[in-house]
Amino acid sequence: MKEKILIVDDQFGIRILLNEVLQKEGYETFQAANGVQALDIVKKHSPDLVLLDMKIPGMDGIEILKRLKVLVQDIRVIIMTAYGELDMIQEAMDLGALTHFAKPFDIDDIRAAVKKYLRVTI
Repeated sequence: MKEKILIVDDQFGIRILLNEVLQKEGYETFQAANGVQALDIVKKHSPDLVLLDMKIPGMDGIEILKRLKVLVQDIRVIIMTAYGELDMIQEAMDLGALTHFAKPFDIDDIRAAVKKYLRVTI
């Protein structure tokens, strides 16, 4: 059975890039442009890993992360941010995010992190 990855980012181009790369790696992928879509996908499809952008209009990444953890306490989340906001990154890590990537990120680094964290048993 394919491992499932949810990509949450308001930027269409980033969602498409990650979607293509991760599908080529053999993962089943889902995309959400906002928090409401992300939570709905988690409820319906139970992804194994979430790639979550921190700066999303409406419900920001921290709020999405908090709500994801309520739905699935041990959900695996990797955060992405274009901003060097250390306090937001620290809060996300305190809430259980596995690691973070600053945009623009190296796609090979994301690919390696996805592989690494899907292998880890929580």
